[in-house]
Amino acid sequence: MSIIEKLKKLNITESANVILTYKEGCDVFVHNETAVDDAINYTDVISEFADLVATPGLKAEVPYCGNVLAVMREEGHLDDYERDGTFQEYIAAVITENFYDQEFIESSVEQYDYKRGYCTLETTVAVPFGNLIAAHPCIDNWTVSVPMENGVLTL
Repeated sequence: MSIIEKLKKLNITESANVILTYKEGCDVFVHNETAVDDAINYTDVISEFADLVATPGLKAEVPYCGNVLAVMREEGHLDDYERDGTFQEYIAAVITENFYDQEFIESSVEQYDYKRGYCTLETTVAVPFGNLIAAHPCIDNWTVSVPMENGVLTL
C-alpha cells in the first residue's frame, strides 16, 4: 500500500499541510572544498525534489521561500523552458546550476578529519493534503509528516 493510500485512510482535512522531507548524503573529500558539489552529483536529492515540484497541481512550498515554481518564475529561472515535455529535467538542471543562489535544498558537511567527511543534502516541502491526493505524486522515498489531533504522525 502506497503512502498516499495510507494517508487517505486517516481523517485529515484537505487544507492540512503535509510535510515531505527528503534527505540523502555521501562520503566526500573536504580538503578541496568540493563536498557540496560532490553531493549534488552523487545523490538524487535534486532530481527527487524537481520531480515532486514539477507535479501538476501540487503547489509545493518550501518553508521560508514559498511556492517553489512561483519563486523560480519570479527569479526568471523558468523563462527559457521550451515546453518540450522535460519540465522535471529542466527544473533539476536549473537548481543544480544555481544551487548556491537558492534556498530550496540545504547542505551540511560533517568533517571526519582534515581530508574526509560526509555531505548531506536535505529538502523539506509543505503540500496541502487535498493537492497531494489530487496530484498523486510518487512520494515513496520521502519522509511524510502529518499533523494529527494528538501530535505529528510520521511515515
